[in-house]
Amino acid sequence: MAQEKAEVQTLHQYAPLVETYIQLLKPDEALGTVPAGDKYFLGKADLAKGLDLQPLTSDKGAPNLKYAAGGLGTFLTMSMEFLPRGFLQMIYIDANSFDRQHYKFEYERREFLGEVRCLVFDVTPVKESDRGRFKGRIWVEDQTFHIVRFNGAYQRPTKTNYFFHFDSWRLLAGDNQWLPAYVYCEETSLKYGVARKLMFKAQTRLWGYDLNQVKVRREEELNKVMVEARSPIKDQSENANDNSPLQEQRLWERQAEDNIADRMEKLGILSPPGDVDKVLETVVSNLEVTNNLDIEPDIRCRVLMSSTLESFVIGHTIVLSRGLIDVLPDEASLATILAMELAHVALGHHVDTQYAFYDRMQWDDQDTFRHFGFARSQEEEESANQKAVELLAKSPYKDQLGTARQFVQVLQHRAKEIPNLISPHLGDRVPVAWAGSNATPSAAAAGAGQGSQNGKTVFAALPLGGRLKFDPWDDQVQLLSRNRWAW
Repeated sequence: MAQEKAEVQTLHQYAPLVETYIQLLKPDEALGTVPAGDKYFLGKADLAKGLDLQPLTSDKGAPNLKYAAGGLGTFLTMSMEFLPRGFLQMIYIDANSFDRQHYKFEYERREFLGEVRCLVFDVTPVKESDRGRFKGRIWVEDQTFHIVRFNGAYQRPTKTNYFFHFDSWRLLAGDNQWLPAYVYCEETSLKYGVARKLMFKAQTRLWGYDLNQVKVRREEELNKVMVEARSPIKDQSENANDNSPLQEQRLWERQAEDNIADRMEKLGILSPPGDVDKVLETVVSNLEVTNNLDIEPDIRCRVLMSSTLESFVIGHTIVLSRGLIDVLPDEASLATILAMELAHVALGHHVDTQYAFYDRMQWDDQDTFRHFGFARSQEEEESANQKAVELLAKSPYKDQLGTARQFVQVLQHRAKEIPNLISPHLGDRVPVAWAGSNATPSAAAAGAGQGSQNGKTVFAALPLGGRLKFDPWDDQVQLLSRNRWAW
Protein backbone atom coordinates (compact mmCIF):
# COMPACT_ATOMS: atom_id res chain seq x y z
CA MET A 1 0.00 0.00 0.00
CA ALA A 2 2.87 2.37 0.78
CA GLN A 3 4.54 1.55 -2.53
CA GLU A 4 1.30 2.18 -4.45
CA LYS A 5 0.92 5.55 -2.75
CA ALA A 6 4.48 6.43 -3.79
CA GLU A 7 3.71 5.20 -7.32
CA VAL A 8 0.74 7.56 -7.63
CA GLN A 9 2.90 10.48 -6.46
CA THR A 10 5.66 9.55 -8.92
CA LEU A 11 3.22 9.51 -11.84
CA HIS A 12 2.34 13.15 -11.16
CA GLN A 13 5.59 14.24 -12.82
CA TYR A 14 4.65 12.70 -16.19
CA ALA A 15 2.57 13.75 -19.16
CA PRO A 16 2.39 10.65 -21.39
CA LEU A 17 0.48 10.21 -24.62
CA VAL A 18 -2.72 8.18 -24.27
CA GLU A 19 -4.47 6.27 -27.04
CA THR A 20 -7.81 4.48 -26.62
CA TYR A 21 -9.36 2.35 -29.35
CA ILE A 22 -12.79 0.78 -28.82
CA GLN A 23 -14.39 -1.77 -31.13
CA LEU A 24 -18.13 -2.32 -30.67
CA LEU A 25 -19.25 -5.89 -31.34
CA LYS A 26 -22.34 -7.78 -32.42
CA PRO A 27 -23.12 -11.53 -32.44
CA ASP A 28 -22.38 -13.56 -35.57
CA GLU A 29 -23.40 -17.19 -36.08
CA ALA A 30 -20.22 -18.17 -37.92
CA LEU A 31 -17.57 -16.03 -36.22
CA GLY A 32 -19.01 -15.53 -32.74
CA THR A 33 -18.70 -11.72 -32.81
CA VAL A 34 -17.87 -9.18 -35.53
CA PRO A 35 -17.25 -5.41 -35.46
CA ALA A 36 -20.29 -3.15 -35.30
CA GLY A 37 -18.56 0.23 -35.07
CA ASP A 38 -15.55 1.78 -33.38
CA LYS A 39 -14.28 4.79 -31.42
CA TYR A 40 -10.82 6.37 -31.22
CA PHE A 41 -9.06 8.89 -29.00
CA LEU A 42 -5.47 10.17 -28.99
CA GLY A 43 -4.41 12.77 -26.47
CA LYS A 44 -1.85 13.90 -23.94
CA ALA A 45 -2.40 13.40 -20.23
CA ASP A 46 -1.22 15.70 -17.48
CA LEU A 47 -1.09 13.32 -14.52
CA ALA A 48 -0.15 16.16 -12.18
CA LYS A 49 -3.71 17.39 -12.70
CA GLY A 50 -5.34 14.02 -12.11
CA LEU A 51 -7.15 12.66 -15.15
CA ASP A 52 -6.65 15.77 -17.28
CA LEU A 53 -6.51 15.00 -21.03
CA GLN A 54 -5.83 17.24 -24.02
CA PRO A 55 -6.98 15.69 -27.32
CA LEU A 56 -4.49 15.73 -30.20
CA THR A 57 -6.89 14.65 -32.94
CA SER A 58 -10.19 16.03 -34.15
CA ASP A 59 -13.40 14.33 -35.20
CA LYS A 60 -12.46 14.54 -38.90
CA GLY A 61 -13.97 11.84 -41.04
CA ALA A 62 -15.52 9.56 -38.44
CA PRO A 63 -17.28 9.64 -35.06
CA ASN A 64 -14.88 9.90 -32.15
CA LEU A 65 -14.84 9.39 -28.43
CA LYS A 66 -16.56 12.19 -26.60
CA TYR A 67 -14.14 14.29 -24.56
CA ALA A 68 -15.91 15.03 -21.31
CA ALA A 69 -15.66 14.66 -17.57
CA GLY A 70 -17.39 11.94 -15.62
CA GLY A 71 -17.39 8.18 -15.31
CA LEU A 72 -16.34 5.56 -17.84
CA GLY A 73 -19.57 5.43 -19.80
CA THR A 74 -22.67 7.59 -19.74
CA PHE A 75 -26.11 6.57 -20.99
CA LEU A 76 -27.65 9.43 -22.95
CA THR A 77 -30.41 9.53 -25.58
CA MET A 78 -30.59 5.74 -25.81
CA SER A 79 -26.89 5.37 -26.66
CA MET A 80 -23.62 4.90 -24.78
CA GLU A 81 -20.98 7.63 -24.72
CA PHE A 82 -17.41 6.59 -23.93
CA LEU A 83 -15.33 9.08 -21.96
CA PRO A 84 -11.55 9.06 -22.52
CA ARG A 85 -10.67 10.11 -18.98
CA GLY A 86 -12.65 7.12 -17.73
CA PHE A 87 -10.30 4.76 -19.54
CA LEU A 88 -7.30 6.73 -18.25
CA GLN A 89 -8.66 6.22 -14.72
CA MET A 90 -7.96 2.50 -15.15
CA ILE A 91 -4.21 3.08 -14.62
CA TYR A 92 -5.04 3.55 -10.91
CA ILE A 93 -6.50 1.08 -8.42
CA ASP A 94 -7.61 3.90 -6.16
CA ALA A 95 -5.65 7.13 -6.44
CA ASN A 96 -6.64 8.45 -3.01
CA SER A 97 -7.71 5.67 -0.61
CA PHE A 98 -5.86 2.43 -1.26
CA ASP A 99 -5.46 1.44 2.41
CA ARG A 100 -6.79 -0.96 5.06
CA GLN A 101 -9.48 1.47 6.10
CA HIS A 102 -11.12 1.07 2.70
CA TYR A 103 -9.96 -2.35 1.41
CA LYS A 104 -9.66 -5.96 2.51
CA PHE A 105 -6.81 -8.15 1.23
CA GLU A 106 -6.75 -11.92 0.89
CA TYR A 107 -3.53 -13.65 -0.14
CA GLU A 108 -3.99 -16.25 -2.89
CA ARG A 109 -0.63 -17.60 -4.12
CA ARG A 110 2.70 -16.87 -5.78
CA GLU A 111 2.69 -16.59 -9.56
CA PHE A 112 5.06 -15.61 -12.37
CA LEU A 113 4.08 -12.90 -14.86
CA GLY A 114 6.63 -13.61 -17.54
CA GLU A 115 9.89 -13.52 -15.59
CA VAL A 116 8.51 -11.44 -12.72
CA ARG A 117 7.74 -13.38 -9.53
CA CYS A 118 4.59 -12.01 -7.94
CA LEU A 119 2.39 -12.28 -4.88
CA VAL A 120 -1.30 -12.48 -5.80
CA PHE A 121 -4.02 -10.92 -3.64
CA ASP A 122 -7.78 -10.59 -3.97
CA VAL A 123 -8.95 -7.10 -3.07
CA THR A 124 -12.47 -6.05 -2.00
CA PRO A 125 -13.87 -2.80 -0.55
CA VAL A 126 -14.51 -2.79 3.18
CA LYS A 127 -17.88 -1.16 2.53
CA GLU A 128 -19.87 -2.65 -0.32
CA SER A 129 -21.79 0.62 -0.59
CA ASP A 130 -18.72 2.71 -1.46
CA ARG A 131 -19.06 3.82 -5.08
CA GLY A 132 -15.97 3.75 -7.32
CA ARG A 133 -13.91 1.38 -5.13
CA PHE A 134 -11.88 -1.29 -6.91
CA LYS A 135 -12.84 -4.95 -6.61
CA GLY A 136 -10.65 -7.63 -8.16
CA ARG A 137 -7.16 -9.13 -8.08
CA ILE A 138 -3.69 -7.57 -7.89
CA TRP A 139 -0.22 -8.91 -8.76
CA VAL A 140 2.65 -7.54 -6.65
CA GLU A 141 6.30 -8.18 -7.58
CA ASP A 142 7.94 -9.66 -4.49
CA GLN A 143 11.14 -7.58 -4.30
CA THR A 144 10.09 -3.96 -3.93
CA PHE A 145 6.33 -4.65 -3.81
CA HIS A 146 5.23 -2.63 -6.84
CA ILE A 147 1.77 -3.55 -8.11
CA VAL A 148 2.40 -4.62 -11.70
CA ARG A 149 -1.07 -5.76 -12.73
CA PHE A 150 -4.64 -5.44 -11.49
CA ASN A 151 -7.77 -7.03 -12.90
CA GLY A 152 -11.37 -6.24 -11.96
CA ALA A 153 -13.76 -3.27 -11.96
CA TYR A 154 -14.84 -0.23 -9.97
CA GLN A 155 -17.98 -0.86 -7.95
CA ARG A 156 -21.54 0.42 -7.84
CA PRO A 157 -22.32 2.18 -11.14
CA THR A 158 -25.44 4.35 -11.36
CA LYS A 159 -28.30 4.23 -13.86
CA THR A 160 -26.62 6.84 -16.05
CA ASN A 161 -22.91 6.20 -15.38
CA TYR A 162 -21.17 2.87 -15.91
CA PHE A 163 -17.91 1.28 -14.85
CA PHE A 164 -16.35 -1.35 -17.12
CA HIS A 165 -14.25 -4.44 -16.37
CA PHE A 166 -10.56 -4.01 -17.14
CA ASP A 167 -7.10 -5.60 -16.94
CA SER A 168 -4.39 -2.99 -16.28
CA TRP A 169 -0.64 -3.64 -16.78
CA ARG A 170 2.48 -1.75 -15.75
CA LEU A 171 5.94 -2.26 -17.25
CA LEU A 172 9.37 -1.80 -15.73
CA ALA A 173 10.93 1.30 -17.27
CA GLY A 174 13.21 4.17 -16.41
CA ASP A 175 14.88 4.11 -13.00
CA ASN A 176 13.18 1.02 -11.48
CA GLN A 177 9.75 2.46 -12.17
CA TRP A 178 6.69 0.42 -13.02
CA LEU A 179 4.73 2.66 -15.37
CA PRO A 180 1.15 2.16 -16.66
CA ALA A 181 1.48 0.93 -20.25
CA TYR A 182 -1.57 -1.06 -21.33
CA VAL A 183 -5.20 -1.48 -20.28
CA TYR A 184 -7.53 -4.05 -21.83
CA CYS A 185 -11.26 -3.59 -21.33
CA GLU A 186 -14.14 -5.84 -22.34
CA GLU A 187 -17.88 -6.16 -21.83
CA THR A 188 -19.88 -9.00 -23.37
CA SER A 189 -23.41 -8.27 -22.15
CA LEU A 190 -23.61 -4.96 -20.29
CA LYS A 191 -27.28 -4.02 -19.86
CA TYR A 192 -28.23 -0.36 -20.20
CA GLY A 193 -31.21 1.72 -21.19
CA VAL A 194 -34.38 -0.20 -22.03
CA ALA A 195 -33.53 -3.81 -22.85
CA ARG A 196 -30.22 -2.84 -24.48
CA LYS A 197 -26.95 -4.76 -24.31
CA LEU A 198 -23.46 -3.45 -24.94
CA MET A 199 -20.63 -5.61 -26.34
CA PHE A 200 -17.20 -4.14 -26.93
CA LYS A 201 -13.45 -4.59 -26.56
CA ALA A 202 -11.04 -1.73 -25.92
CA GLN A 203 -7.35 -1.13 -25.46
CA THR A 204 -5.68 1.90 -23.93
CA ARG A 205 -1.95 2.42 -24.43
CA LEU A 206 0.34 4.94 -22.77
CA TRP A 207 3.82 5.99 -23.90
CA GLY A 208 6.16 8.99 -24.07
CA TYR A 209 6.92 9.17 -20.35
CA ASP A 210 10.51 10.20 -21.10
CA LEU A 211 9.72 13.02 -23.54
CA ASN A 212 10.38 15.77 -20.99
CA GLN A 213 13.52 13.99 -19.82
CA VAL A 214 14.91 14.04 -23.38
CA LYS A 215 14.73 17.83 -23.32
CA VAL A 216 16.43 17.90 -19.91
CA ARG A 217 19.26 15.63 -21.12
CA ARG A 218 19.84 17.82 -24.18
CA GLU A 219 20.08 20.90 -21.97
CA GLU A 220 22.50 19.07 -19.64
CA GLU A 221 24.90 18.61 -22.56
CA LEU A 222 25.61 22.36 -22.36
CA ASN A 223 27.00 21.86 -18.84
CA LYS A 224 29.31 18.94 -19.65
CA VAL A 225 33.08 19.41 -19.42
CA MET A 226 34.54 18.74 -22.86
CA VAL A 227 38.05 17.25 -23.10
CA GLU A 228 39.94 18.57 -26.12
CA ALA A 229 41.65 16.11 -28.44
CA ARG A 230 45.46 16.03 -28.72
CA SER A 231 45.32 17.09 -32.34
CA PRO A 232 43.55 20.40 -32.98
CA ILE A 233 40.00 20.20 -34.29
CA LYS A 234 39.44 21.68 -37.73
CA ASP A 235 36.39 23.89 -37.75
CA GLN A 236 36.44 24.38 -41.50
CA SER A 237 36.47 21.93 -44.36
CA GLU A 238 39.45 21.90 -46.71
CA ASN A 239 37.10 21.42 -49.66
CA ALA A 240 34.77 24.09 -50.94
CA ASN A 241 31.03 23.49 -50.62
CA ASP A 242 30.45 23.17 -54.35
CA ASN A 243 27.17 21.29 -54.54
CA SER A 244 25.29 21.21 -57.79
CA PRO A 245 21.84 22.86 -57.95
CA LEU A 246 20.28 19.35 -57.87
CA GLN A 247 22.29 18.41 -54.77
CA GLU A 248 21.32 21.68 -53.07
CA GLN A 249 17.64 20.99 -53.80
CA ARG A 250 17.94 17.48 -52.36
CA LEU A 251 19.65 18.82 -49.23
CA TRP A 252 16.92 21.46 -48.79
CA GLU A 253 14.17 18.85 -49.09
CA ARG A 254 16.06 16.60 -46.65
CA GLN A 255 16.16 19.50 -44.20
CA ALA A 256 12.37 19.79 -44.34
CA GLU A 257 12.05 16.02 -43.97
CA ASP A 258 14.36 15.96 -40.93
CA ASN A 259 12.55 18.89 -39.30
CA ILE A 260 9.21 17.11 -39.61
CA ALA A 261 10.56 13.81 -38.25
CA ASP A 262 12.30 15.57 -35.35
CA ARG A 263 9.13 17.46 -34.39
CA MET A 264 6.99 14.33 -34.52
CA GLU A 265 9.53 12.38 -32.46
CA LYS A 266 9.66 15.08 -29.78
CA LEU A 267 5.88 14.97 -29.52
CA GLY A 268 6.01 11.19 -29.15
CA ILE A 269 3.93 10.24 -32.19
CA LEU A 270 6.97 8.95 -34.11
CA SER A 271 9.15 6.21 -32.64
CA PRO A 272 12.92 6.86 -32.48
CA PRO A 273 14.98 5.02 -35.14
CA GLY A 274 15.30 1.33 -34.25
CA ASP A 275 15.35 -2.29 -35.36
CA VAL A 276 11.84 -2.30 -36.86
CA ASP A 277 12.91 0.51 -39.20
CA LYS A 278 15.73 -1.70 -40.47
CA VAL A 279 13.28 -4.53 -41.21
CA LEU A 280 11.12 -2.15 -43.24
CA GLU A 281 14.16 -0.74 -45.04
CA THR A 282 15.26 -4.27 -45.99
CA VAL A 283 11.93 -4.86 -47.74
CA VAL A 284 12.23 -1.48 -49.50
CA SER A 285 15.76 -2.42 -50.58
CA ASN A 286 14.43 -5.68 -52.07
CA LEU A 287 11.97 -3.65 -54.15
CA GLU A 288 14.64 -1.16 -55.22
CA VAL A 289 17.24 -3.76 -56.25
CA THR A 290 14.87 -5.90 -58.31
CA ASN A 291 13.55 -2.79 -60.11
CA ASN A 292 17.00 -1.25 -60.69
CA LEU A 293 16.10 1.90 -58.76
CA ASP A 294 18.93 4.21 -57.71
CA ILE A 295 17.32 6.73 -55.36
CA GLU A 296 19.30 9.53 -53.70
CA PRO A 297 19.30 10.31 -50.86
CA ASP A 298 18.61 6.87 -49.39
CA ILE A 299 15.09 5.95 -48.36
CA ARG A 300 14.45 5.72 -44.63
CA CYS A 301 11.54 4.10 -42.80
CA ARG A 302 9.95 5.13 -39.51
CA VAL A 303 7.11 3.91 -37.28
CA LEU A 304 4.14 6.10 -36.36
CA MET A 305 3.06 5.22 -32.80
CA SER A 306 -0.69 5.20 -33.38
CA SER A 307 -2.98 2.19 -33.88
CA THR A 308 -4.81 3.70 -36.87
CA LEU A 309 -4.04 1.92 -40.14
CA GLU A 310 -2.14 4.47 -42.20
CA SER A 311 1.03 4.99 -44.21
CA PHE A 312 2.49 8.00 -45.97
CA VAL A 313 5.76 9.37 -47.28
CA ILE A 314 7.65 12.51 -46.19
CA GLY A 315 10.21 13.21 -48.89
CA HIS A 316 12.36 10.07 -48.83
CA THR A 317 11.05 8.85 -45.46
CA ILE A 318 8.32 6.19 -45.53
CA VAL A 319 6.13 6.11 -42.42
CA LEU A 320 3.93 3.15 -41.42
CA SER A 321 1.74 3.20 -38.34
CA ARG A 322 2.25 0.68 -35.55
CA GLY A 323 -1.32 -0.55 -36.02
CA LEU A 324 -0.80 -1.20 -39.73
CA ILE A 325 2.44 -3.13 -39.13
CA ASP A 326 0.64 -5.14 -36.43
CA VAL A 327 -2.15 -6.38 -38.65
CA LEU A 328 -0.30 -7.11 -41.91
CA PRO A 329 -0.27 -10.92 -42.25
CA ASP A 330 3.06 -11.50 -44.02
CA GLU A 331 6.08 -9.92 -45.69
CA ALA A 332 4.43 -9.80 -49.12
CA SER A 333 1.57 -7.73 -47.67
CA LEU A 334 4.11 -5.43 -46.05
CA ALA A 335 5.90 -5.12 -49.41
CA THR A 336 2.59 -4.14 -51.07
CA ILE A 337 2.10 -1.22 -48.68
CA LEU A 338 5.75 -0.15 -48.96
CA ALA A 339 5.59 -0.36 -52.77
CA MET A 340 2.78 2.21 -52.75
CA GLU A 341 4.94 4.65 -50.79
CA LEU A 342 8.13 3.84 -52.71
CA ALA A 343 6.21 4.68 -55.89
CA HIS A 344 5.63 8.23 -54.63
CA VAL A 345 9.37 8.63 -54.07
CA ALA A 346 10.29 7.13 -57.45
CA LEU A 347 7.83 9.48 -59.20
CA GLY A 348 9.36 12.51 -57.50
CA HIS A 349 6.40 13.51 -55.32
CA HIS A 350 8.28 15.95 -53.12
CA VAL A 351 7.91 17.09 -49.52
CA ASP A 352 6.66 20.64 -48.88
CA THR A 353 9.89 22.61 -48.31
CA GLN A 354 8.13 25.20 -46.14
CA TYR A 355 9.07 22.90 -43.23
CA ALA A 356 12.78 23.53 -43.90
CA PHE A 357 12.31 26.80 -41.97
CA TYR A 358 12.27 25.76 -38.33
CA ASP A 359 10.10 28.66 -37.18
CA ARG A 360 7.26 26.89 -39.01
CA MET A 361 7.67 23.95 -36.61
CA GLN A 362 7.04 25.91 -33.43
CA TRP A 363 3.50 25.43 -32.20
CA ASP A 364 1.68 23.87 -29.26
CA ASP A 365 1.69 20.07 -29.23
CA GLN A 366 -2.10 19.80 -29.42
CA ASP A 367 -2.02 21.68 -32.75
CA THR A 368 0.30 19.19 -34.46
CA PHE A 369 -2.34 17.34 -36.42
CA ARG A 370 -3.74 20.62 -37.70
CA HIS A 371 -0.35 21.71 -39.03
CA PHE A 372 0.87 18.43 -40.50
CA GLY A 373 -0.87 16.81 -43.43
CA PHE A 374 0.73 14.45 -45.92
CA ALA A 375 -2.27 13.67 -48.10
CA ARG A 376 -1.60 13.30 -51.83
CA SER A 377 -3.74 14.52 -54.68
CA GLN A 378 -5.93 12.11 -56.61
CA GLU A 379 -3.58 12.39 -59.59
CA GLU A 380 -0.55 11.47 -57.49
CA GLU A 381 -2.44 8.57 -55.91
CA GLU A 382 -3.40 7.10 -59.27
CA SER A 383 0.08 7.42 -60.76
CA ALA A 384 1.69 5.92 -57.61
CA ASN A 385 -0.84 3.09 -57.70
CA GLN A 386 0.14 2.16 -61.26
CA LYS A 387 3.85 2.45 -60.44
CA ALA A 388 3.42 0.17 -57.39
CA VAL A 389 1.91 -2.53 -59.62
CA GLU A 390 5.02 -2.34 -61.83
CA LEU A 391 7.36 -2.50 -58.82
CA LEU A 392 5.62 -5.56 -57.39
CA ALA A 393 5.54 -7.33 -60.75
CA LYS A 394 9.36 -7.37 -60.80
CA SER A 395 9.84 -7.93 -57.08
CA PRO A 396 10.68 -11.14 -55.17
CA TYR A 397 7.12 -10.99 -53.80
CA LYS A 398 5.32 -11.23 -57.17
CA ASP A 399 4.17 -14.84 -56.58
CA GLN A 400 3.18 -14.33 -52.91
CA LEU A 401 0.61 -11.54 -53.11
CA GLY A 402 -2.48 -13.62 -52.38
CA THR A 403 -2.57 -12.65 -48.71
CA ALA A 404 -2.15 -8.97 -49.63
CA ARG A 405 -5.25 -9.23 -51.80
CA GLN A 406 -7.14 -11.07 -49.05
CA PHE A 407 -6.09 -8.44 -46.49
CA VAL A 408 -7.44 -5.62 -48.65
CA GLN A 409 -10.69 -7.47 -49.34
CA VAL A 410 -11.35 -8.09 -45.64
CA LEU A 411 -10.51 -4.48 -44.81
CA GLN A 412 -12.88 -3.29 -47.51
CA HIS A 413 -15.60 -5.62 -46.23
CA ARG A 414 -15.25 -4.28 -42.67
CA ALA A 415 -14.70 -0.62 -43.59
CA LYS A 416 -18.15 0.57 -42.48
CA GLU A 417 -17.79 -1.09 -39.07
CA ILE A 418 -14.28 0.24 -38.27
CA PRO A 419 -14.19 3.80 -39.71
CA ASN A 420 -11.95 5.16 -36.95
CA LEU A 421 -9.36 2.42 -37.33
CA ILE A 422 -8.92 3.06 -41.05
CA SER A 423 -9.23 6.88 -40.90
CA PRO A 424 -5.75 8.43 -41.07
CA HIS A 425 -4.72 11.47 -39.05
CA LEU A 426 -1.71 12.60 -41.07
CA GLY A 427 -2.20 11.23 -44.59
CA ASP A 428 -4.84 9.64 -46.79
CA ARG A 429 -3.03 6.35 -47.23
CA VAL A 430 -5.63 3.86 -46.05
CA PRO A 431 -5.34 0.59 -48.04
CA VAL A 432 -9.11 0.28 -48.43
CA ALA A 433 -9.02 3.37 -50.64
CA TRP A 434 -7.50 1.34 -53.49
CA ALA A 435 -9.26 -1.96 -52.82
CA GLY A 436 -11.71 -1.73 -55.70
CA SER A 437 -9.48 -0.53 -58.52
CA ASN A 438 -8.44 -2.91 -61.30
CA ALA A 439 -5.04 -1.21 -61.41
CA THR A 440 -4.22 -1.85 -57.77
CA PRO A 441 -1.60 -4.18 -56.34
CA SER A 442 -4.47 -6.20 -54.84
CA ALA A 443 -6.03 -6.68 -58.26
CA ALA A 444 -2.65 -7.65 -59.72
CA ALA A 445 -2.51 -10.39 -57.10
CA ALA A 446 -5.97 -11.73 -57.92
CA GLY A 447 -4.58 -14.92 -59.44
CA ALA A 448 -2.47 -15.69 -56.39
CA GLY A 449 -3.39 -17.93 -53.43
CA GLN A 450 -6.90 -17.90 -52.04
CA GLY A 451 -6.08 -17.53 -48.35
CA SER A 452 -3.36 -20.18 -48.42
CA GLN A 453 0.36 -20.42 -48.96
CA ASN A 454 2.28 -23.62 -49.61
CA GLY A 455 -0.80 -25.61 -48.64
CA LYS A 456 -1.15 -23.82 -45.29
CA THR A 457 -4.08 -21.65 -44.28
CA VAL A 458 -3.12 -18.04 -43.54
CA PHE A 459 -4.91 -15.24 -41.68
CA ALA A 460 -6.15 -12.22 -43.60
CA ALA A 461 -5.01 -9.97 -40.74
CA LEU A 462 -3.41 -10.24 -37.31
CA PRO A 463 -4.86 -8.51 -34.23
CA LEU A 464 -3.70 -5.10 -33.02
CA GLY A 465 -0.65 -5.68 -30.86
CA GLY A 466 0.02 -8.98 -32.64
CA ARG A 467 3.45 -8.10 -34.01
CA LEU A 468 5.02 -5.12 -32.24
CA LYS A 469 5.74 -4.14 -28.66
CA PHE A 470 7.10 -0.83 -27.44
CA ASP A 471 8.76 0.61 -24.37
CA PRO A 472 6.44 3.21 -22.81
CA TRP A 473 9.47 5.02 -21.38
CA ASP A 474 11.55 5.80 -24.48
CA ASP A 475 9.07 4.77 -27.26
CA GLN A 476 11.44 2.22 -28.80
CA VAL A 477 9.49 -0.28 -30.92
CA GLN A 478 10.51 -3.95 -31.25
CA LEU A 479 9.19 -7.03 -33.00
CA LEU A 480 7.62 -9.65 -30.77
CA SER A 481 9.32 -13.06 -30.65
CA ARG A 482 9.33 -14.63 -34.09
CA ASN A 483 6.72 -17.14 -35.15
CA ARG A 484 5.48 -18.47 -38.46
CA TRP A 485 3.84 -15.11 -39.24
CA ALA A 486 7.06 -13.15 -38.62
CA TRP A 487 8.81 -11.51 -41.52
